[in-house]
Amino acid sequence: MNSENPIWALVSTFGLMSLFAVGGAAAAVPEMHRIAVDVHHWMTEKQFADAYAIAQLSPGPNVLIVTLIGYAVAGIPGALAATLAMCLPTALLAYYVSRLLSRPSQSRWPALIQAALVPLSIGLMAASALILAQSTDRTIAALLLTAVVAVVASVSRINPLWLLLAGGLFGFAGIV
Repeated sequence: MNSENPIWALVSTFGLMSLFAVGGAAAAVPEMHRIAVDVHHWMTEKQFADAYAIAQLSPGPNVLIVTLIGYAVAGIPGALAATLAMCLPTALLAYYVSRLLSRPSQSRWPALIQAALVPLSIGLMAASALILAQSTDRTIAALLLTAVVAVVASVSRINPLWLLLAGGLFGFAGIV
């Protein structure tokens, strides 16, 4: 990658990542974290966790995290470049694959591939949660809050925004 041109670094990083982000941008969060924080040092752990929280609270797709990373690196041009690089290759690939799969066929491989992607996507989302928990849970209270929220989210139908709001209130109150 060209370290002198941050736009090119964003485009090449997210363009390639988009092709491997099975399950969408949320599934690529561990790799985004590794690249933005550890490899390029575009953000600190806290900045990445804050950007992730903003992306989750904002309406719209989870790809907003990419936009925020791009903005941190190169302002508005970086936000546009990163977002387009993350969305365009995948959109084109999805378009052509959907056209291929919509053709009448007796082959079982499309159904097998779709079935195999489900556990892969779940594993990638779990890895995302682990990366974020490791970078933000610095106290026992924060770790317990994360565990309680994970259990409540998995066994109830409570809107996750209420859980995020509760976590934000605990943080604002200085508990975590």
